[in-house]
Amino acid sequence: MVQTVYANKIVFEISGIQHTPLERQLKNFTAQLTKFIGDSSPLPIQQPTDWFDAFLLLIKYLEPLVGGEKKVIFFDELPWLATRKSGFLDAFSYFWNSWASRENIVVVICGSSGSWMIQKVVHHKGGLHNRISRRIHLKAFSLGETAEYLRSRLIQFGPYQLLHLYMALGGVPHYLKEVKAGKSAIQNIDQICFSDGGLLKDEFLQLYPALFEQAETHIEVVRTLATNKYGLTRSQILAHLNTISGGGISKVLEELEQSGFITSYFPFGKKKRGKLFRLTDEYSLFYLQFIENKRREGAGTWQHLSQTQRYKSWSGYAFESICLKHIPQIKQALGISGVFSLSSSFYKKGTQEEKEAQIDLLLDRNDHIINLFEIKFYQEPFVLTKSYAEALREKMNIFRSASKTRKYLSWTLISPFGVQQNQHSLGLIETSLTMEDLFH
Repeated sequence: MVQTVYANKIVFEISGIQHTPLERQLKNFTAQLTKFIGDSSPLPIQQPTDWFDAFLLLIKYLEPLVGGEKKVIFFDELPWLATRKSGFLDAFSYFWNSWASRENIVVVICGSSGSWMIQKVVHHKGGLHNRISRRIHLKAFSLGETAEYLRSRLIQFGPYQLLHLYMALGGVPHYLKEVKAGKSAIQNIDQICFSDGGLLKDEFLQLYPALFEQAETHIEVVRTLATNKYGLTRSQILAHLNTISGGGISKVLEELEQSGFITSYFPFGKKKRGKLFRLTDEYSLFYLQFIENKRREGAGTWQHLSQTQRYKSWSGYAFESICLKHIPQIKQALGISGVFSLSSSFYKKGTQEEKEAQIDLLLDRNDHIINLFEIKFYQEPFVLTKSYAEALREKMNIFRSASKTRKYLSWTLISPFGVQQNQHSLGLIETSLTMEDLFH
């Protein structure tokens, strides 16, 4: 994206190399600087001994180039350049504050680990404090953006095929670029995730170590959350782990959330305590549910697995997570985009007198209405039975009693193909949304 936007304005760029000592990173810097200088310098550049000397060399190269239109310097995978005791951030601070900030220069820094970028750069307490002029949190594509991206590559999937792909791969362009035209979603998932040489067959094993130091704990947290549909509190997660302190788990959870793997939210009516954490990275969940123990079964694996009961359980959770990521689209479909609302979930443990009640999603609106959502993944229009309708009415009554709300309560059902109206849905399901509503 950076290279596309700035095109020929980039006068120097370097990408860090993972797990590489300082000397080799400086060798990489020297090679890149030599490449950009080209034939203008007849003598080879002597490799600097530290990052301060490296940035002095960079200034010497850039001085004749400044002036006129802005020049761009691009540091990619900064966390791999600025390793512990490397001195990179101190030298970079000196470069920016003493020279670059006074010139007509744009410095772009990127890092795959969002948590590292926030902690080490955005919240930097030294020379980089308050120096950032623009921050871009590059999120995964939404369903609509995924459809647009695949159309740009002449892949014309319908909504259901796209939804199926998204449930397994998420909206990560690096994964979606592996999708091939002329194959169904099932065939593409089979090729990408289960075949020999498939990009995502072993991606999980490299993904977390590439982003986090001591990634074993991050992976353990992800595995723990993958087994609980409704999410877990910090103390519940800690109870599953034996190798980390309370302070340590808080840091891990923050890093996972900032990097987009998990999502935190408060149950209805709670704003300070009881925060729940839920695994919302589609690929991680898919890997742990299906790929991990089937990686050696080869082509055709997903064709078989997609017909099992396990698939039905996973698809319900995955579809629910996708809906939670597309609340702006849901509000648009309901015609309430301009109405302020708070999203949450609701859970009440059962007692001898009252049944357990779980509501997937609530929108508590400022116009004195609360939308209660029932999210179901079905391959055909969802048919409400008499017993299901009674269960929804009971859930609504339990919620009204527990919340003591005086707001009007309205059931909304979200299912790929909507709801088939019958005597049980009429007067109960006031709004029905389909998967098409999530693509806007």
